Amino acid sequence: MNNTLRRTIKQLAIAAAVILAILTLNRYLPAQHNPLRPIDLNDPIGVATHYKLARIKSDTSLCYTLLDKAGIGYSPVGENAGNPTCPLERALVLDRSNFPYSVTPLRMTCSTMAALYIWEHDVVRPQAQTLLGSRIEEVLTYGSYSCRNIAGTNRLSEHGRANAIDIIGFRLEDGREIQVREQWREDSAEGAFLDEIHTGACRVFSVVLGPDYNADHADHFHFDMGNGALCS
Repeated sequence: MNNTLRRTIKQLAIAAAVILAILTLNRYLPAQHNPLRPIDLNDPIGVATHYKLARIKSDTSLCYTLLDKAGIGYSPVGENAGNPTCPLERALVLDRSNFPYSVTPLRMTCSTMAALYIWEHDVVRPQAQTLLGSRIEEVLTYGSYSCRNIAGTNRLSEHGRANAIDIIGFRLEDGREIQVREQWREDSAEGAFLDEIHTGACRVFSVVLGPDYNADHADHFHFDMGNGALCS
């Protein structure tokens, strides 16, 4: 057997092993960890969740289908929305999700809306029940779309791309109110809840910023689905 044939057989064997490994992983790896499996917004959060969310940024039709399947209510932003600096052609208005929000309308991209739903469903709701013993009545927010630069820079904020949302706290069904400014890093159930939902957001969104990042975020969490990668 000459060297060329020996090398060809070796390459074919490696290719076959790789294909077999991919097929095995695709069959047995849980959907939330499997980047080859289609995303479902009701799947648990896994190592492939953010990767699959990033993929639907460029597939608007698929993203709309996912929102519909999850029961998320949304509508187009309407004609002449936004401006030349901060266009809103591909943005949606969030009409219904797991919780009501204190500011309306919330205008955001489809992928941001999908990520927000996963965070609500898989992080906020169970942690509220576990740590606080109450359901969420309302999410307190500064809003989503805002045509402005990042503070102290000339770079357009992800808010200007309808790609971000700021969370300032929560109102619970039992009457309690939780504020990032007041209870972040507090040694309490409320403080533990804020820590868990911040950590959970880092598994879903591209960028998550909170009070530990800088003074501009002392009273809220910033979540976005931009091209960055940061959890602070």
